[in-house]
Amino acid sequence: MIEKINEELLSIIKTGEGITTEFKEATNKLPKNLFETVCAFLNRNGGNIFLGVSDNGKVLGVDETAIISMKKDFANLCNNSQKIDPTIYLNIKEYQVNDRIILHIYVNESSSVHRTNGKVFDRNEDGDYEVKQAERIANIYIRKQEFYTENKIFPYAEMSDLREDLIQRARQMAINQNGKNHPWSNMNDKELLRSANLYAKDYVTGRKGLTLAAILLFGKDTTILSVLPHHKTDAIYRVKNLDRYDDRDDIRTNLIESFDRMMAFIEKHLDDKFFIEDNQRIDVRNKIARELCVNNLIHREFSNPYPAKLIIEKENLRTENANRAKMIGKINVDFYEPYPKNPKIAKIFKEIGLADELGSGVRNMVKYTKIYSGGIPEFKEDDIFKTNVPLILDVDNVGLNVGLNVGLNVGLNEIQNKILKLISNNKNVTQKEISEELNTTKRTIERNIIILKEMNLIERIGSRKSGYWKINIDKLGK
Repeated sequence: MIEKINEELLSIIKTGEGITTEFKEATNKLPKNLFETVCAFLNRNGGNIFLGVSDNGKVLGVDETAIISMKKDFANLCNNSQKIDPTIYLNIKEYQVNDRIILHIYVNESSSVHRTNGKVFDRNEDGDYEVKQAERIANIYIRKQEFYTENKIFPYAEMSDLREDLIQRARQMAINQNGKNHPWSNMNDKELLRSANLYAKDYVTGRKGLTLAAILLFGKDTTILSVLPHHKTDAIYRVKNLDRYDDRDDIRTNLIESFDRMMAFIEKHLDDKFFIEDNQRIDVRNKIARELCVNNLIHREFSNPYPAKLIIEKENLRTENANRAKMIGKINVDFYEPYPKNPKIAKIFKEIGLADELGSGVRNMVKYTKIYSGGIPEFKEDDIFKTNVPLILDVDNVGLNVGLNVGLNVGLNEIQNKILKLISNNKNVTQKEISEELNTTKRTIERNIIILKEMNLIERIGSRKSGYWKINIDKLGK
């Protein structure tokens, strides 16, 4: 089912085209000049592209039967260096406006200078224009190097300052993730760094060298300490000794192994919890931990000496990291448009399978926190970005009523939710009675009861004939 457009996007359309908004008519195929706008947005401030809307803001719609092919073509072109260089990862989402369907593309500002068909485009008011003069192109590079810390170049850093084993590990992870034909498989280390824009030119001094992103991802610990002495993540477990801590890991290493150690710290101190998703057992704790650790690492403002934190408490799992904020306050996850703080670092994490599409981390944490504890995580953007994941079910906050809506809080399907309701009302109810009450087959009831048992949400006390059902509601809070 296609989602109805939200008020925020609708208000953007009503405001009209501007430096961060572009309308394009597109009935059944992508517009020829689409990537000129994509390139211009990447090189300027990012923005919203709406397909199926005329220049004056009239919603014309797109052919619904062509949406799949348009989305496929767009994904292929985003990964084609002949069309857009460096390549990018963007999504198209379809929305319903009255009785018509439009497509929306949110383009993030990039830390790189992009070309489409070999040409550089920039954004001015409501139009895209080609930048031909070398001086103006250099100015775009300089602007991005000044804003994105990850672009800082260290001309005296050498390949020997990096760890060959770590680059090889990333290469193998990318191949495992994307297949043996991944471009990195046939590149030497320096070619790999160049392809990922981790070896660049300083357009102020003219010098070339490794970027801060390259050093943070693959540098030896001594190299990282030399260029960024304050770099660290403080992992703290504080449950009994509230004045200090019960356990601690002072993490001062590259970002890839920092991820490993943060994950290990969470796995050490938090219980796992399994969930059936698409007939697969999912470790919900690790799903939350993965997104939390990745976001803490790749969206950090590395020039700020504030130490990043991972804190496990009795009721909460929290992170803090320095941030270059574009807004202040609590994030509304329903309308949040994420932007990359370190796009090149984020791209490497995505390439090696540690991160997914931009914004998926927030959505996944909301989804899996509801399953793990029944709560909803909070995200607050400021100079210090803070995330708080509740670990213990707060009945008052989530309005949990056993047997009425417990399924909604643990990610169960409608049948499983109704089974819980019937069991809570009558612990002696039989599977046959449940089948009749829900007007479905006994086999369907048996299959869903097995899932509920595997999740340890229910158990059978006593024999099949004379026993009764028990709901393990306490399992939701652990």
